Amino acid sequence: MKKILIIGSTGQIGSELSIRLRSIYGVDNVICGYFAPPFPDGFFEAGPTVEINALNIDRIAEVVKENHIDTIYNLAAILSATAEKNPKLGWDVGIGSLINCLDVAKEYNCAVFTPSSIGAFGPSTPKDNTPQDTIQRPTTIYGITKVTGELLSDYYFTRFGVDTRSVRFPGIISNMTLPGGGTTDYAVEIFYKAVQGEDFVCPLRAGTYMDMMYMPDAIDALVNLPEADPSRLVHRNSFNVTAMSFDPEMIYAEIKKHYPNFKMTYSVDFLKQSIADSWPNKLDDSAARKEWDWNPQYNLERMTADMIETLKKRLNK
Repeated sequence: MKKILIIGSTGQIGSELSIRLRSIYGVDNVICGYFAPPFPDGFFEAGPTVEINALNIDRIAEVVKENHIDTIYNLAAILSATAEKNPKLGWDVGIGSLINCLDVAKEYNCAVFTPSSIGAFGPSTPKDNTPQDTIQRPTTIYGITKVTGELLSDYYFTRFGVDTRSVRFPGIISNMTLPGGGTTDYAVEIFYKAVQGEDFVCPLRAGTYMDMMYMPDAIDALVNLPEADPSRLVHRNSFNVTAMSFDPEMIYAEIKKHYPNFKMTYSVDFLKQSIADSWPNKLDDSAARKEWDWNPQYNLERMTADMIETLKKRLNK
């Protein structure tokens, strides 16, 4: 049975990943690392937790050794738009946490999963059907940390035999956790406004296409890739994955099927727009489909219906 440590377990991905992993491997076999609030409801009651700073390698090593950890999920990161406001912090968290996890994994024979991002691409990357292997010249510090992380993870695999794996996540839409400063956050915020009966001001221009994914599919990727047969993996760090690609007008039109009076206007956030413009419109995820049977379940229509129904219950609307 695996013994798993999640670093960054209170964030958008970690809070839902911990639930899924505990349902598979058992509550006591998944240790949730935390550093600072806010904490999800029932976080400390749901299972084992440890206070851990991802930039403190001695603390990571201590937790791994004491709990006989064999798999580390490193989810520590400063998201794209937030990182642009403090590039050094974005670098320190994005790369410092990864280096620490990789070194501990090398010492204690752990596997490491750390997500990359669509942000690892840049304006010189092909925009449509972006290949698995292509030019990566990002223009944000977030993207730079992701490319560096992919290369470091491959290096630790080939040089030291550390079992490293990752995916390039698109924007992730969650019905549980509010977004935390990413360029794709609008695709979560728009649902809250619709369900609450409020107008929505979109920070991106109409026609700005980006890949997106509903959280249940993202969690599937986080669970299934670490379990994949290593003999099938031509790539490791990092696989393109996607589920849908849309622009603000498309998601607005889908929501209006449920809320005909919902209104959206535009007020462009030029930082977020410049970041979005540097990213691909649509990824080619055929390598993930071939090498570990990636197969998302949610398209825009199905995701919208589920997102609205879930938020209506949660917000008592």
